[in-house]
Amino acid sequence: MGRLNMRLGIFGGTFDPPHLGHLILAAESQCQLDLDRLLFVLTSSPPHKIGQSITPIELREKMLEAALSDNPFFEFSRVDIDRPGPHYAVDTVNIIRNQFPGSEIIYLMGGDSLRHLPEWHKPRELVDAVDRLGVMRRPGHKINWQNLEKNIPGISNKVSFVDAPLLEISSSEIRKRVAEHCTYRYYVPREVYKVITETGLYLNNSSNG
Repeated sequence: MGRLNMRLGIFGGTFDPPHLGHLILAAESQCQLDLDRLLFVLTSSPPHKIGQSITPIELREKMLEAALSDNPFFEFSRVDIDRPGPHYAVDTVNIIRNQFPGSEIIYLMGGDSLRHLPEWHKPRELVDAVDRLGVMRRPGHKINWQNLEKNIPGISNKVSFVDAPLLEISSSEIRKRVAEHCTYRYYVPREVYKVITETGLYLNNSSNG
């Protein structure tokens, strides 16, 4: 007998551009955490990237929709596009919970984000708002549970780890490769590559983000 409540994953980011590393991590999260749906939340104005050059939201939206188009379990979410910023994770989670009442909410993040979680906006409220934190860890990555528990009591009971292959692919590296006319064709889905080449995106890239 199947479970009554949908298990919903939230994967947020600027996705500038979305690449194969994002999709592999998402697929591993879906499999290992037994997710029914996975929402990709495109952030238009992330607080930690204020002052950095970010590709216009319309182009990032076009690339992300293209990257997700052939997977029915992956879903593009406009929750952080259709409201004014800055966009904090705790607000995003609460809005999605209202959109999907009764769902089990799992917020996905990397090991580095977990380490810096006490510095986020209202971290205790975020941990309280989710059912689980799905943490994508790298091999050999150490977690300072004592420090995390000191700042966010009970967080260790909310964490589920996702093991994924170590892929040294980053959006910033891809932007750099495009600007320097280096090969990047197989770092991104075919449809994302098509958008980048047709628009001339990142050719004059100066972002370090």
